[in-house]
Amino acid sequence: MNSLFQFLYKYRATALFLALELICFWLIVQNNSYQGVAFFNSANTVAASVTQSSNDLTNYLYLKEQNEAIAQENALLREELRQMQQQLSLPGRRTIVSQEVTQQFSYEYARVINNSTNRPKNFITVNKGSEDGIKPGMAIIGPEGVVGKVKSTSSNFAVAVSLLHSNVYISARLKGKEAQSYGSVHWNGEDPREANLEFIARHHQVNVGDTVVTSSFNSVFPPDIPIGTVVKAEVPQNATFYDITVALATDFSSLSNVYIIRNKLLQERDSLEQVSIQ
Repeated sequence: MNSLFQFLYKYRATALFLALELICFWLIVQNNSYQGVAFFNSANTVAASVTQSSNDLTNYLYLKEQNEAIAQENALLREELRQMQQQLSLPGRRTIVSQEVTQQFSYEYARVINNSTNRPKNFITVNKGSEDGIKPGMAIIGPEGVVGKVKSTSSNFAVAVSLLHSNVYISARLKGKEAQSYGSVHWNGEDPREANLEFIARHHQVNVGDTVVTSSFNSVFPPDIPIGTVVKAEVPQNATFYDITVALATDFSSLSNVYIIRNKLLQERDSLEQVSIQ
């Protein structure tokens, strides 16, 4: 307390000067219209600037929640879009279609919490697990296209093999080409931005800029999910298949939000195919 008194006593002249300055300023503002208007306009400008900064900070702090809400909404929209595409693809004579067919795929939003791109076999960890209905074998896509497949789950997390994994092959086709232009996309283990489209026969026409999408032969991914774009297409001498390089649609280095796809008819299809080959 003595220190406070000593401080006030030491700077008493300065404090008195500032107090008198404030009183004079207040009297000028109160008794002069022009100065009063100028002061209040300036005060309002400063207050508005402070409020705007405060709002910007608040919006930034809640940006994560807003992004997750948007991602959840996108998952629902993707599901509805897939249902419409499924209905439009059915023959016109089928007037009655079960919900299991029209609602074959559902989408679950998840956030990427770990991701590697610099290994021969890369994995992705997401914040959804068995308690959310996630199971091994489910497909994972991102906002731009194919990401990978779930390998294992715990109660609250799932680990997926990335498309950037040397053992992963994704059944694919060239969009807009003849029905027979099917192949497999396989990562070459080098550039995380590119992969190879393999087993496209040399008699097909392949052009740089062609879009590569998932095929209907794939039991995990819905058809027509983007994989990438052809950036090189050559036929080596005496080769049966093209040498095709694809620029991947998904940027794995900045992947943050993904969608896990449930195929409600997968078990039925797998069971039938297992019985048929026995």
